[in-house]
Parts: sequence; structure tokens; C-alpha cells
Amino acid sequence: MTKPRSIRIQFYLLVPLIFAGFTALAAQLTYHLMRSGAVGAGRTWPLLATAGLLVATAFLCGLFILWLVFRPVETFLRETRAFVPAPAPPPGRGRRASDFEAIAPIAHTLNWVTEALGNMEAQALFPDVIAPSPALRSVLGLVLKIAPTDSTVLILGESGTGKELIARNVHSHSRRAGKPFVAINCAGIPEGLLESELFGHEKGAFTGAYARKIGKLEAATGGTVFLDEIADMPMLTQAKILRALQEREIERVGGGPPIPIDVRIVAATNRDLAKMVKEGSFREDLFFRVNVFSFRLPPLRERSQDIPLMATCLLRRIKPAASFSPQALAALIAYRWPGNVRELINAIEAAAALADDVIGPEHLNAGIRLPTECLLPDSARPAEGSWNLDDRVAALEKALIMEALTRAGGVQVRAAALLGIKERSLWHRIAKHRIEVAAIRSERPAPKPEPQGAEA
Repeated sequence: MTKPRSIRIQFYLLVPLIFAGFTALAAQLTYHLMRSGAVGAGRTWPLLATAGLLVATAFLCGLFILWLVFRPVETFLRETRAFVPAPAPPPGRGRRASDFEAIAPIAHTLNWVTEALGNMEAQALFPDVIAPSPALRSVLGLVLKIAPTDSTVLILGESGTGKELIARNVHSHSRRAGKPFVAINCAGIPEGLLESELFGHEKGAFTGAYARKIGKLEAATGGTVFLDEIADMPMLTQAKILRALQEREIERVGGGPPIPIDVRIVAATNRDLAKMVKEGSFREDLFFRVNVFSFRLPPLRERSQDIPLMATCLLRRIKPAASFSPQALAALIAYRWPGNVRELINAIEAAAALADDVIGPEHLNAGIRLPTECLLPDSARPAEGSWNLDDRVAALEKALIMEALTRAGGVQVRAAALLGIKERSLWHRIAKHRIEVAAIRSERPAPKPEPQGAEA
């Protein structure tokens, strides 16, 4: 204990004394200059009094600055002095649960700070993406790394996972952000018109071509072209796209001179392109051309922890005064969401239209209220995944905690009271489920106290 006390004495006394010493030297120098006549002569006693006051002020200012700087450090040391790690147990004996309870608040705080900082960074850089889960935040980290480059990007993911949203963020974080972003759904345009949409056409190129048309690639010069569902592009069009990427020029349908283009290609698909290459339904050279950078967007069922916050944010945009009941949130978490985010948006929009203030399970679609696939035996269970009782119980517990925190405005003491558990127990459960209390607190203000007899 002597060494910390020694350090404290050094900082709290020596540094202010240095401040005061420099001030005293300056005052003494001024006094000698006055006596020698180098400085205008006058009464010296007011000067000495002023110098003394300056010395005292310098000492106090130095002391105050050090106190302001070191006070948080001292508070941290004082608070953590009681949480000394327990010695290693003897061989053959395990640790007791109480051995870890002392450091649980510190571990929870560190995890909470780490997650909160990650969410703050993600929210600041990607305000249109709700990404509390580590899986989605890792994708956003890749976006930040590859966006400044000019390389082609391939986004993989199921339908409805938000591939176009990520593509727009790749564009917005690139040097082409001020230029056009053009999205083309290769599966939604008939085969005969896709080339005209991509490359344009000359007047009279085909029946109905009454005038020259500028293609998407030419119109997006300087910007980004998003080729959605590129796996559905016809083989002939694949060859022309490959040439356009290699030569950086296009030719309109119907002839004409080559037209130079400067675009970045971001492609997306929900199919296995490598398998399609082996089957001969997708060009191998085009696959290697667009697969410079690639990443996979996880489906909604793999990031169920995002669902409560996503659902709350979406509901607030549609119906700000409404909220979800714990049972409704549990149903949303338990559902597998084959349509991913797109299906979630549609479900919340429909439920908001049916409900008044609180959305319950009865306002959700029948398939969401009762996910019957969860009750099937193993032999009849869908191949995409199995149902586990512990996982479902944990999901329900998390949903209840999320709803309680939402109703309490992120205040854990109130949430613990609503749930009928101790605050310490709530801390452990929040850490176990990796719940973002900071995000909930920023999304919803604390509610007014409910009158006696209201629902707990």
C-alpha cells in the first residue's frame, strides 16, 4: 500500500509545486528587473502581493487539475479493490459459483461497453441498418474495408435478407458515393429486354425501338450498378457483361461505336453460383470476375437476437404509439422467417393495422402465431434446422426481458421489478443473452409510473 500512496503524494504535491515554482521565478525576475531600472520603477509591494497571489493561484490550479484527472482513476481502483481474483482451486476441486460472482458486475460492464461501442459505431456509419448481432456487424466491417476499393463485390444470401440495402451501403461508403446507383433485377426483366436495359439500343434495332435508348451501364457511368439475382441472367447476356467488365466498354443493341463506361459492379444472388458453374448454367469466367470480394448475409433465423430491436424500430416507423406484448415478441423470435426481413416488415405492417396500442399474438399471421413445424418429429422436421427446447426457452426468456426493458425505458431496476426478479439476476440474464440495453434506452424513453393496480 506504500507504493500507491507514494505515487499519490508525488502527483498531488510535486506537480502543483512545479506550477507555483515557475510562477514564483517569473515574479522574482520581474521584481529584479524593476529594481535595476530595466522596467519602469514604482512601488514594489503591490507587485509582491500580486506575485504571491499568482503563486497561490498556480498551486491551487495545478492541484485542481490533478484532482479532476485522477478522480475517475481513484474511483475505479476503489470500486475494483474488492474484486480480487480468487486463487486457483486445489486439484480435483472445481470453482464455486460464488467465486465468479464478485467479478460478474465488471465482466458484465465490460461486455456492455464493448457491445454498446460496436452498436454506436454501426449506427453512426450505417444508420439504415439495425445490426446488434455480431454476425451482421462483421458483414458491415467487411463493407467498410472493401467499399473504398473499386473491385467487384458479390453478395450472397437468401431472398429478403437485405442484399440491395448492403449494396447501397457499399456504394455510399465508396469514392463513387456522389454518382448514380442503378439497381437491375436480372430475374424481373424478360430475356429479350434485358440486353436493351443493360446496354441500351439504337433506333430501329428491333420492333418497337422507335428511338435511341441509353442503357443502365451507360447511365451509371462514374457510379455503381447493382445486378440483383445475377444467377438468372441468360448465358448470352453473361458473355456480354463479361466483355463489358473486361474491356470497360459496351455496344448498344443494333450496332454503333463502342461506348466507354466507368462503373463498379455489385452483384447479388440467392443461389449457389459455384454449383451452377459445375452444372454449366453459369459462366465460370464471369463467376471469377464478379467473385473478387464476396460475403454472405445471414438469414434472419440465424440472428434471432436482432428481431426484437428490428421489430420495435419497424413498428415505431409505422405506428409510433404501439408496442409488442411479450407473447408477440416470443412468437416473432420463434418463427423461422423463410422470407427474412421482407417477410418481417410485411408481418409487422399487417399487425399494426389490426392492433390498437399493443400488438399481441392474435394480431400476427396464423403461421407466426403457431409455428407448427416446431412440433413435428425429427423425421418430419425441415432440413434447414431442428428445434431445441432449451433454445426456445432461452428465446422466450430473452423476449420477456427485452419487452420489460422496453417498457421500463432501459432502466434495469424497473425491468427487474416488472419481471419479479432481483436486479442482480437480471444483470446475469442480460449478459447471458447479450441484450443491448443501451440500444433499447436510446430507442424508447422511460415511461411514466403506472398507477396502483396496473399490470406488472
